[in-house]
Amino acid sequence: MGNILIFVAIALLAAILIKLFISGGSNDSQALIDINNKITEMKINQLEGLNQSMKEQQAAFGVIIKTVNENLSRTQGNINEQLGSAGATMGDVQKKLGALAETTKNIQKIGEDISSLQDILQAPKLRGNLGEFMLEDLLKNLGASNYAMKYSFSDGTQVDSIIKLGEKIVPIDSKFPLESFKRLMLAPDDDEKKKCKKEFVRSVKERIDEIADKYINPDEGTFDFALMYIPAENVFYEVIINDSFAHDYEIAEYAMKKHVVPVSPNSFHAYIMAIVYGLKGFRIEKQAATILGELTKIQDQFAKFYLNFTLVGKHISNAYSKYDETQRRAEKLNEKISKLTLEHNELPDETEYIEKIPDGGNSAAPAD
Repeated sequence: MGNILIFVAIALLAAILIKLFISGGSNDSQALIDINNKITEMKINQLEGLNQSMKEQQAAFGVIIKTVNENLSRTQGNINEQLGSAGATMGDVQKKLGALAETTKNIQKIGEDISSLQDILQAPKLRGNLGEFMLEDLLKNLGASNYAMKYSFSDGTQVDSIIKLGEKIVPIDSKFPLESFKRLMLAPDDDEKKKCKKEFVRSVKERIDEIADKYINPDEGTFDFALMYIPAENVFYEVIINDSFAHDYEIAEYAMKKHVVPVSPNSFHAYIMAIVYGLKGFRIEKQAATILGELTKIQDQFAKFYLNFTLVGKHISNAYSKYDETQRRAEKLNEKISKLTLEHNELPDETEYIEKIPDGGNSAAPAD
């Protein structure tokens, strides 16, 4: 704005000079001097105004710059703090990503191991060995003296394991139809699944028949039932729980008719607990039988004692009767002697005679 005023003053001065130059005259010199003085005064005033305005603007700029600097400092602090927090977060994220990568490697390794195990278990004999191993691990809860693995009957038939319950045994078979179950699970549609279901049920019933025919043998000391151990819960579900097909397909009822009880790793624990309590019951019953035998002996001895005691009582009663009878006779004899003494005054005094009578009246009394 100051530059504009200076430009206007210079233009005005130039116009006046041009006018004076054209008009001429001595009086004009004084006018020029006055104009010059006015211009100088105007310039001084303008410079003072500009200087004051610049001071005010400089002060305002100083306040603005101070405010901007303060805001920048706060912003820089916030940015530094956020950068520090972001750095810590990134470090934590990197650690977690590293742990996740390690976990992923472990999962991949487990997947490879499971795949290898599945390949190994394709052999039916190895699957059977695994089932027997799992069964033995559960049976260890009973104690080594209460079960046996690979038990052989007298005819050479061998069952996977047995549980000893008192004087009898409970046979357990651990084989299961995994191949037919896999075909059932992989069936692409309902028709194929129904067909595979029939095959699976047939396979399970064949196992039930085999267990009932080969292992339930009371002549060999078995109970009239056996356990069919199914080492996979999903197979057990299809055998016992799943009733999505016709009623004729149900296996549990068929197994019960054959006195075969299907059990899984989870349900087998409950059966083991029941058998443990059964073993305790048998021990208590055996101890009770022993105690009853001892009580019977004591009763026999007491009967003999009571018989002797009764006999002694009879002897004592008979002796007392004899004593009482003898005492009455002695009293009668004493009365007769007293009468004779009074009559003759020659016999000893009554008291002296009584004292000479033997104690207990055991001497024979004279007949009346």
